[in-house]
Amino acid sequence: MICVFVQLRCRPGRTYEVADAIYDREFVSELYSTSGEYDLLMKVYIPEGQDIGHFVNERIRDIPHVDRSLTTLTFKAF
Repeated sequence: MICVFVQLRCRPGRTYEVADAIYDREFVSELYSTSGEYDLLMKVYIPEGQDIGHFVNERIRDIPHVDRSLTTLTFKAF
């Protein structure tokens, strides 16, 4: 499994609605509300060999009120 962090920017006032929609889909390991440029931070484990872009896009592109995402790949946990 590959650990990926995805940050989401939501439309104002819609962060909790987006978080509920994400949890309903049952693909995140952890989900946090954050301060700063993005509103939510997801920790996702993606199966080896699966295209990360497709995995992320297939699961979040149709969630209403998500304006932008930023995906960070991980290499090694210390």
